[in-house]
Amino acid sequence: MLNFSRHSLILVRYPFSDLSSSKVRPGVIVNSSHTSHDLLIVPITSRVSGLLLGEFAISDWKVAGLNVPSAIKRGIYTVENSLVIKIIGQLQQIDCIKLDQSLRDWLLLT
Repeated sequence: MLNFSRHSLILVRYPFSDLSSSKVRPGVIVNSSHTSHDLLIVPITSRVSGLLLGEFAISDWKVAGLNVPSAIKRGIYTVENSLVIKIIGQLQQIDCIKLDQSLRDWLLLT
């Protein structure tokens, strides 16, 4: 069993919104450890231009375990931990701070 922690980068099987199929994509865990089998994740994309408010390019994408320049996308998903294929890395401190601020902004918690 994988050991999940906040700000871990994962490869996860994202279901399409109509649940017709799924696609493997990277994401970052945004919840703290808990006993539930569900994880709250934010998607990661390799499209780093045309980002919306609160989305941002990951500064240390190589150190984080990503293969290409990537960005945090706006969105929060709940996935069952069995959909996680593997843990690929960890966000670095500067990107953790940006992500936490984006979450506060998206949810109007500022």
